Amino acid sequence: MTTLASRGQLRASVVRWALFTVPACMLLGFLAGNLAQSGPENAWFAGLTKPTIFPPPMWFGIVWTILYAVMGFALALVCAAWGARGRTAAVAAFGLQFVVNLAWTPVFFGLHQMTVALGILVALDVLVIVTIVLFWRVRRLAALLLLPYLAWILFATALNYEFLRLNPAADGAGESRGAVQRIEI
Repeated sequence: MTTLASRGQLRASVVRWALFTVPACMLLGFLAGNLAQSGPENAWFAGLTKPTIFPPPMWFGIVWTILYAVMGFALALVCAAWGARGRTAAVAAFGLQFVVNLAWTPVFFGLHQMTVALGILVALDVLVIVTIVLFWRVRRLAALLLLPYLAWILFATALNYEFLRLNPAADGAGESRGAVQRIEI
């Protein structure tokens, strides 16, 4: 016997992992979006000048739902690769990039910090590329499944940049910057 598990056992392991990772990714993404009151219902966001590349808002929910499900399945493929060299590093990289992903929504929509949000997206772009490389070493299919996610966040980076360019005065709106106004009587 030269294998640790049969094909059927490996498929069952992927399914078990996916039953955890797919709903977890989708739930965390849903919570991040809803807790930060993202989207057109956010009064601050509604007042921003929209870039010409801004798609209809309905697409964000559709695309992110699909991407979170695919990300969860890609993670399941890597998690089920017991004994694969680099598995732990790949899972850790995924976790780090996912936390950074979830941080963007409250920073942009909640804190109105478009410059900080852009920095988060640039870091996320790099972290997702690193994750794809590490996934490739464990399960090539898992790495390929992350390519649409990379494309979407690169688009999100360009979109965030355009929002900042078109609305520089709205960056950090409503936040006290410690300035003091003195009035002499």
